[in-house]
Amino acid sequence: MLHFSLFLILTAAIRPLSSTRPKNGLICRSFLCKKANIEDMHLHKLTLPLLLMITCSLWDAANASNVSNVSLVLKKHLSKEPINKAKILVSMAKQHEHAEGVPRDYGRAQELYCKAAGQGYDEALYALGWMYANGRGVRRNDNIAVQLFVMAAEHGHSHASKMIDYLDTSHDPELPECLQSMADNNATDYSDKPFFDLVQKLAPEYNLDPNLVMAVIAVESAYNVQAVSHKNAQGLMQLIPATAERFEVKNIFDAEENIRGGMAYLRWLLAFFKGDVTLAVAAYNAGEGAVERHQGIPPYTETQNYVKKILAQYSKLTHPYEPDIVHRHAVIALSEYE
Repeated sequence: MLHFSLFLILTAAIRPLSSTRPKNGLICRSFLCKKANIEDMHLHKLTLPLLLMITCSLWDAANASNVSNVSLVLKKHLSKEPINKAKILVSMAKQHEHAEGVPRDYGRAQELYCKAAGQGYDEALYALGWMYANGRGVRRNDNIAVQLFVMAAEHGHSHASKMIDYLDTSHDPELPECLQSMADNNATDYSDKPFFDLVQKLAPEYNLDPNLVMAVIAVESAYNVQAVSHKNAQGLMQLIPATAERFEVKNIFDAEENIRGGMAYLRWLLAFFKGDVTLAVAAYNAGEGAVERHQGIPPYTETQNYVKKILAQYSKLTHPYEPDIVHRHAVIALSEYE
C-alpha cells in the first residue's frame, strides 16, 4: 500500500508540468507554441521511465530494513536438521512401485525400500512387508512379511501390527535376502579382540552367532573380566547374581563361566522373543519382564542407548533360535528398573 501511494503522488506531481501546454482544439501557429508542443511531447516520453526509476529506488529503500529479517528466516530454515535420507529413499521407491512419473520398476522399488529399511525406518519396513505380503514384484512370502511388519511395529508404525493378523504366522519369520546381505556386509571384525577365540569355540554349543556375543561383551564390559557395574552386574557379560544363579554360574569372574552364563541367557532371550535381536538385547539390559510390559524397547534411556550401541556393532535384526527351550507363558525375570 505504501509503495502504491508513492506511485500516485509522483504521478500527480508530474502531471501539472503539462497542464500549461496548449490543449487539444487550440490553434497555435507561433514558433514558441510549436517549441512548447515539442517539449511537451519529449517530457511525456520521459515521464514513465523516470517514474519507474524513482519508484524502484523508493522500493529498495523501504525494503532495506527487511533484509536482515529475511536472512534470519532463511538461516532458520536452513538450520533445520538434515533431510532424512531414508525418507527420500522411500519416496523414490514409491515412485517406482506405483509408476509415478517414472516407469514401474518393482525391482528398483525393492532395492530402495531395503536401503531405507536397513536404517530402521518404519515406513520402509512396512512398504517392503506389503510387497512380500501381496506378491508385488516378488514371490509372496508370509514369513518375510511377518518379520518386516513386526519390525515396523517395533519402530512405531501404527498399522503394521494389524497386517500380521492377515498372514500365516505358523512358520518362523525371516528377513529378505537384501537385508541379510546388508547385515553381513556391515559385520564388525572382532578377530583381534580379547576372548575372540574363546567365544568362537563356545558359540556353536549355544547356537549363537559369535559376533552377537562379542558385541554384547564389548558394550557390557569392554572386555574387562573384573568389571562391576553400579547395579552389581559382574564380569565380561555383566551378569547380576540372580542371572548367574539362574544359569548355574559358580565363579562369575571366570571368563569362560561368565561367557557361558551370558550365552545361555542370550539364547533363552532369543527363543523367548522368537529371534528378534532388538528385543532380546533390550531384555538382556532391562529384563524380559520390562520388554513384555512395554511391548517393545522400554522407555529407559540406558536401555535405548544400549540397544543402539549393540545394533551399531551387530546389524542383523533376526537370529536363529531354539523354540523348545522356552515357553511364552514361563515365569520371566522382573526388570531391574522396577
